[in-house]
Amino acid sequence: MDVQDSRPAESVDGPLVLGTGRFRYEPLDDWMSLPEHVVLGEVAAVAVDARDRVYVFNRGAHPMVVLGPDGGFLDSWGQDLFTKPHGLHIGSDQSIYCTDEGTHTVCKCTLEGRLLMRIGVPGKPAPRMSGRPFNRCTHTALAPNGDIYVSDGYGNAAVHKFSPDGRHLLSWGRSGSGRGEFNLPHNIHCDADGLVYVADRENHRIQIFDSEGRYQTQWNNLHRPSAMYMTDGPCPLCFVGEIGPYMTHIRDNPNLGPRISILSNGEVVGRLDSHGGPGTGIGQFTSPHGIALDSRGDMYVGEVTTSSWPSLFPGRPLPDKLNSLRKLRRIVEE
Repeated sequence: MDVQDSRPAESVDGPLVLGTGRFRYEPLDDWMSLPEHVVLGEVAAVAVDARDRVYVFNRGAHPMVVLGPDGGFLDSWGQDLFTKPHGLHIGSDQSIYCTDEGTHTVCKCTLEGRLLMRIGVPGKPAPRMSGRPFNRCTHTALAPNGDIYVSDGYGNAAVHKFSPDGRHLLSWGRSGSGRGEFNLPHNIHCDADGLVYVADRENHRIQIFDSEGRYQTQWNNLHRPSAMYMTDGPCPLCFVGEIGPYMTHIRDNPNLGPRISILSNGEVVGRLDSHGGPGTGIGQFTSPHGIALDSRGDMYVGEVTTSSWPSLFPGRPLPDKLNSLRKLRRIVEE
């Protein structure tokens, strides 16, 4: 496979565009402006607040980096809270829920980084596959009534529900491939009706439950759904980051990812394929791990390239320039 480490945004036909129809995006290059002392690590998650400020949850020395919509640096925090960032969610009250795989905790913080509540005990995971919170938890979502749902995926195969004040209410799930079972629950979201959507990554599906964990249905025909973002409203769009195959005999197979698929009620209505296959060039993806949209519809994609590169390209050195965070400008037809 020919890997391009860089690709110009302009071509003979104009700017590079990903997607088709009403879901068309122009990937932007070098849109961030960071001070010299701030270097992004792998971007595990990204979120956008009501003022279109971008929160970048990354695995560098500054775990939370805050950017303006133009990419200008605004703030950083979290050095004393997180060891391996994984998931990020901003609630309707504009509190930010930070899921840290490394400490096995979920921290509810103000947007300025003040800790409001912590669920879990740092450094004290539940026993592996015990079904109890947490063992390498992955993501957090809020229901319309304020209840908190946490996917617990790397050392568990469960979803946990908490009250708004952090009291544990129930858990469900176990390792497996049946209904209500999980093989790495990697992301979670709630819709306006309180349904709970779980990206069951290694089962290649999104399972949907009611507020009490009762199985409702599932969306299939996805390849390792990793990132997930849902728009607001009664008929939400679901943006899903699908990651590519890692097994030797299928690693180069086309039409599997990495890519971003846009779903409506489980049906694919748009897709952004990695331009020319996986890679770190403009318009390419390696492992889309976090997705968020701003008020204009521009898309931000966080990637864990350092982790995924050896599986995608065994034996090849990691490129100097990594695609930790992408901004894709939505193209709006006049």
